[in-house]
Amino acid sequence: MKKLIKFGEDVEGFNIPVLNEREIRAAAGILFLATFTSLLFILFNENFVPIKYVITIFLADFLVRVFINPGFSPTLILARLIVSNQTPEYVGAAQKKFAWIIGVVLAASMFIFFIIVNAYSMITGIICLICLIFLFFESAFGICLGCKFYPLFFKDKVQYCPGEVCDVKKKQDIQKTSFTQLLVLLAFIAFIVLTVLVMNDRFSEKPHDLMGNQSIEQTR
Repeated sequence: MKKLIKFGEDVEGFNIPVLNEREIRAAAGILFLATFTSLLFILFNENFVPIKYVITIFLADFLVRVFINPGFSPTLILARLIVSNQTPEYVGAAQKKFAWIIGVVLAASMFIFFIIVNAYSMITGIICLICLIFLFFESAFGICLGCKFYPLFFKDKVQYCPGEVCDVKKKQDIQKTSFTQLLVLLAFIAFIVLTVLVMNDRFSEKPHDLMGNQSIEQTR
């Protein structure tokens, strides 16, 4: 039973339970895609059915992760199959559990609002946005935002963070950002703003069916 109900894996060379960050990022990407897609159904079709399924699956998955064993989480199992050929990147399990408890709270809140009460509000919108941000940062950047709050509640030193960000070290040259690169980034942001101001009316025009126009001309 102890092997079934546990959090983290015992890996040789690590003095605390760890998890595979590559699997976690892949699972976060799966959940992000599902959540984002379901929100598009709401925005464009006012269809709330997909988000209700996603919330139910999200909550069930995180309950298994936190209270039973991450090894039995369906999304983490699927993620393991996807990244099975990649070398594992081990991270401390403790901070991940804390982050996932936050996920359980958010998912449970959404479950109450959308499934039990069957209502939406600005609160549900904010919670959805927070979930998307958390999932996006995890999947895209490997940054666990929930883990950032772990030191505020626990005195134990955080160990084995993704990218070794827990360890104070000097950045290598390839990691440094030059002043010129910052100027390029600012110039690109200015380019985007200028494009919106100048081209908004043009971009707002509905595209015509190119092939449809050709077929009409040919029939004439």
